[in-house]
Amino acid sequence: MTLGVFDPATATGARPRRRISLGLWLSSSVIAATVAAAILAPVIAPFDPLAVNLGLINAPPGTDGHLLGTDASGRDILSRLLFGARTSLLGPLIVVIVATVLGVAIGALAAWRGGWLDAALSRVTDFLLAFPGLLAAVFAVALFGPGLVAPAIGIAIAYTPVIARLTRTVVLQERSKLYVRADLALGFSSTRTLAFGVAPNALPVVASQSILSFGYALVDLAALSFLGLGVQPPTPDWGVMLNESRSSILQGAWWVLVFPAAAIVLVVVAFNVAGENLVRRRGGGS
Repeated sequence: MTLGVFDPATATGARPRRRISLGLWLSSSVIAATVAAAILAPVIAPFDPLAVNLGLINAPPGTDGHLLGTDASGRDILSRLLFGARTSLLGPLIVVIVATVLGVAIGALAAWRGGWLDAALSRVTDFLLAFPGLLAAVFAVALFGPGLVAPAIGIAIAYTPVIARLTRTVVLQERSKLYVRADLALGFSSTRTLAFGVAPNALPVVASQSILSFGYALVDLAALSFLGLGVQPPTPDWGVMLNESRSSILQGAWWVLVFPAAAIVLVVVAFNVAGENLVRRRGGGS
């Protein structure tokens, strides 16, 4: 007879601790660095992002202290990138907060109450899923005008059904488990069971989806700014910088386009990798 090795984690029923993957570590570092740059932009930006210098139009990187060069108005690209991180991150944050709050409320209510309410809310989410995020944002801009808030609210409404469906699925799975039946049998209210029993198990899954949605929202809002429907120039914003780079590209000033585009791609990839890693860890993957 062979003796097995005693594992305290297995014996107590606890899950073994998982190491943070390299992808999650790198993506989290990029996200943290971007947030820090947005917060500290007034301190670390080398120039005024709105200062026009007609003597340095489309100056290449490294000219007179402009590490990333200047744009068609002679404004420092690095400074505009740092300040542009503020609006470029704030817009998706509004989208994620609004979509998550509405989606969790709708999905949890539909799954917990069931019956005609579940059927009605499911039909509403199916209807909203037919509208792409950009189309909803354009509709919001038509009603309230261009800017940051109106497109963000429009995209948030389009993202809400995805969060609602996921929440409904997770809550339905949790509702059928033994601990929920035990709470209800002991006389605890449905609200208490949902808030303190089901929510802690459901919210991590929803949070992972919200992180993924952040990257998609960033791309949508940057596209709207590029089209002139989002943040308006001369406000520093990555989408606005892409829009303003069109004339510079014709003159061979590639850096005016490449640096804001690279910033968007890097941050979106970081949020996607972080969200996917969190989903995998939640699901039991390595």
